[in-house]
Amino acid sequence: MVAREEKLKQIISWAENNPDIRTVLLTSSLVNPYAPVDDFSDLDIELVFENMKDYETDRKWIDLFGEPISMLEEDETYFDGKHAMKMVLYADHVKVDFKLYQKSEFEKEVQGEVLPEDWDVGYKVLIDKDHLTEHMKSPAYQSIMVKKPTEQKFRQLMNDFWWDTTYMVKCLKREDLFYAQFMSGEIRTDYLVPLIEWYIAGQHNWENITTNKHGRLFRKYLPVELWTRVKATFAASSIEENWRALYATADLVHELGTVLTEKLKFEYPQKLENDIRKYIDEIKSMP
Repeated sequence: MVAREEKLKQIISWAENNPDIRTVLLTSSLVNPYAPVDDFSDLDIELVFENMKDYETDRKWIDLFGEPISMLEEDETYFDGKHAMKMVLYADHVKVDFKLYQKSEFEKEVQGEVLPEDWDVGYKVLIDKDHLTEHMKSPAYQSIMVKKPTEQKFRQLMNDFWWDTTYMVKCLKREDLFYAQFMSGEIRTDYLVPLIEWYIAGQHNWENITTNKHGRLFRKYLPVELWTRVKATFAASSIEENWRALYATADLVHELGTVLTEKLKFEYPQKLENDIRKYIDEIKSMP
């Protein structure tokens, strides 16, 4: 994306000529070999200042790189005093997430025994006037990799999934669409997404597999037939369509769960599933 590259050049030039800025990093997907990158990928920029407060309170420097049309600000109290954030969407469609560090706080992060997750995802040093990054550990990219679940974690996920379907059932029987959609999102995020991640990683022997945030790469890794079934777990606005999606979700969880238990030598909670499915059918069939 030309506009993004031009904006990055502007930021680097400004930082190089600004004595208040000591170090600049580019982080996240643009410097991660495992991340998908397209024209909508953000610029994630970390700026290290001698005096961060001046730039945290004054927004004029944001306008140097284009016309902001929207901005979200989070001060350092939100991050336990470590840094501040200014996330900016510009009129040229480029979104820049500026992370602002006080020099002393940045040095503490560098000296930590473990590389912070934001840096383990990937970083590139663009400017380092004081050699602050000389001893930074290299990213291992492990924070984004799917980890093999313990049996306890797997059983907890399955137990919680079947439990939460009972809330969904009551919502649908009451024709409470808003609450049903809330529960659908919870079920998808908390249970279905990690289960699909485990399934994909298991198919690749748990070796450096990432599906990116919230399943962005599911379509890449799943067979066409299975991807079609994943899509069937999404519902439209009608109550009947939500019932269909709930059953599709339950069927998918059963299939992925049984595949994983065979691969990991776990025990699948079949009795729990049978009892909850019976409950679902009985509630649905009530007048």
